[in-house]
Amino acid sequence: MITVTFHKTRTGEYKDFVCSGHAGFDEYGKDIVCASVSVLVINTINSLEELAREKIVVDSDEKHGRIYCQFEAPLQEKSKVLVDSLVLGISQIAGQYGEKYCKLKFEEV
Repeated sequence: MITVTFHKTRTGEYKDFVCSGHAGFDEYGKDIVCASVSVLVINTINSLEELAREKIVVDSDEKHGRIYCQFEAPLQEKSKVLVDSLVLGISQIAGQYGEKYCKLKFEEV
């Protein structure tokens, strides 16, 4: 199962997110759930860096299916929309395929 966890402050400010695991929906190279989540996460990170010019720290481990993205400063409004869009996409994948394959979590920090 892929778990995407967003850490937010008490006031709702995004601090970071981590995507970990493998969906297990199909065999490696044919897993559409894994591919969909990967595209959303990587595109969001690239957009935050290239379009919004956010200062972020990214760490990934492809073998273990983990990518971590930490925001070094409070996000600009346009960046919040990008992250909200990621949340929406992950939520829709989890809703369509079920938490057996993809789970969305929020934790307060």
